[in-house]
Amino acid sequence: MKMMMLQPLWDLLRGHSSLLLSPLFPVLFSLGGYLTCCLPYLLLDLLALRWASLRRYKLQPQSSVSWASVRSCLSLTLYNHLVFLLPITLLHGYLSPAHLPAQAPPLPRLLAQVFVCLLLFDFQSFTWHLLHHRVPWLYRTFHKVHHSSSSTWALTTEATGAMETLSLGFFSGCTPVLLGLHPLSQLGFFLLNIWLSVEDHCGYDLPWATHRLFPLHLYGGAPHHDLHHLNSSCNYAPYFTHWDRLIGTLQTR
Repeated sequence: MKMMMLQPLWDLLRGHSSLLLSPLFPVLFSLGGYLTCCLPYLLLDLLALRWASLRRYKLQPQSSVSWASVRSCLSLTLYNHLVFLLPITLLHGYLSPAHLPAQAPPLPRLLAQVFVCLLLFDFQSFTWHLLHHRVPWLYRTFHKVHHSSSSTWALTTEATGAMETLSLGFFSGCTPVLLGLHPLSQLGFFLLNIWLSVEDHCGYDLPWATHRLFPLHLYGGAPHHDLHHLNSSCNYAPYFTHWDRLIGTLQTR
């Protein structure tokens, strides 16, 4: 039964193989998935302007989102996707066309593959992030753009310079391929990674947030990353806390 659970979904997706195999699909999927994940939090920002009951969940209640900052973040995201990610994606699609196997992976294998990818991406991002904060030239040249705001909100997730966008895109794109993930597992990892990254930057500590599902503060979430934007000498890992705990850079409040 577990072997067959994902087969109907995979058959449905393979029915749109012309879209999945298009060299444009990775960029469209990335951009569409990102904006879709941001939308609930942007609506929450609008509602929080009127209702104090929602503002109490904000990590920085005094902060607010302006239309100018929305336009600025959206423009930067679109620019990075169209000018940098799109040409690389087209080249990769031409040099290494995708293949869609007939069989879906068993559900336990998909879950294990996605989790391993998430752990590896967490380590890669932690190392990249720590290096760019410890080497002043790297910070000034590549990472400073992301820290232009000390408060986080959804669209600041991809408010990054071109090199940071390409680096993190490289980690998230190449890791599943190097590990030999099934295409459905890759899609699952991409979606989860986008959602968790946006949640990290959402600026809210919500009752249903991912970090509340993990015991012993094993997962940092939005409070963890918001502290990093307030104090850039702590909390370098995007998701889990074990690497920061190991090197003494974990801060919880």
